[in-house]
Amino acid sequence: MKIAAVSVNPRKKMFEVRTRKIDLLFPFSLGEPAPTSDDPVVEVFVDKELGREAFTYLLKSGAEGTVHVDSVLEYNEDPSYLAELSLYELSSEIARRFRKSGISVREICRLLDTSPTQLYRLLDPSNQTKSAKQLIALAFTLGCDLALRPKNSPMRSHSRAPTIA
Repeated sequence: MKIAAVSVNPRKKMFEVRTRKIDLLFPFSLGEPAPTSDDPVVEVFVDKELGREAFTYLLKSGAEGTVHVDSVLEYNEDPSYLAELSLYELSSEIARRFRKSGISVREICRLLDTSPTQLYRLLDPSNQTKSAKQLIALAFTLGCDLALRPKNSPMRSHSRAPTIA
């Protein structure tokens, strides 16, 4: 997702990030380095060198920080972004378990009634167009059980959003 514009709201102590679809906030405290009242933001801009997928800010002290749009989406718990992230993590874990299982590609394809090409698409974490039903079937074929956890589970820590150094 590309950032269209970014501005600073010192009263709220937030960056205001505008994408083509949505306006989002990102707190100063999650930036690295974090702006303070003693070291405020003097300049902020959408970083074209990062494909407009991040913004960079300069502090009065000369320190510079960059925040990727993924950090902003994660902080705001954007459902679409979190669904993509969850699908990526699930695919990565299933691919890891498939490699450890020792089951042949041919056997998995037979059990799932699919082709090797489709199996490799299912195992590719970057493929966001895969069938969730087939991915779940693959997980069960590998002897895995799926469970849902509350959002506040210790599975994922939101104490600090990642930034680009």
